[in-house]
Amino acid sequence: MSDNGSITVSRTINASTKDLFDVLTNPERHAELDGSGFVVSDEKTDRITATGQVFRMNMTGDHMSGDYQTDNTVVGYDPNHLVAWQTAPAGSEPAGWQWIWELKALDSGDTDVTLTYDWSKVTDREILQKVTFPLVQQSQLEDSLGNLAAAVVKN
Repeated sequence: MSDNGSITVSRTINASTKDLFDVLTNPERHAELDGSGFVVSDEKTDRITATGQVFRMNMTGDHMSGDYQTDNTVVGYDPNHLVAWQTAPAGSEPAGWQWIWELKALDSGDTDVTLTYDWSKVTDREILQKVTFPLVQQSQLEDSLGNLAAAVVKN
């Protein structure tokens, strides 16, 4: 589902919320999850454990003329239910886009996973001139959910 400032995709994954949350809160595994191909690796492998944390990712993409880094500030953290972060070019304040992963346990032991890519609060003119939103398409977000399903099996 898409609107003027966000895209949301959902999928039921045959895994517990705990196992999924374990993968999602480990930045070292984010390149494995990324359906866009932009995430190369993490710069620092500390596990996400609270809001306010910042983790740095090594990225690549034509939209930034090749390799670059992002700082990701954790803005949502509820163990086994939610992890969210706002992304910005390394060394700068979040510019208004964020990633939200929501997990809902099902009676079957499976988990409904919802991923939202929200760029509705981007107002920085320089970024808006450089990047055309949405930078990541719905199909790439769906690929991320598939990658998460595969990654939790390896866990």
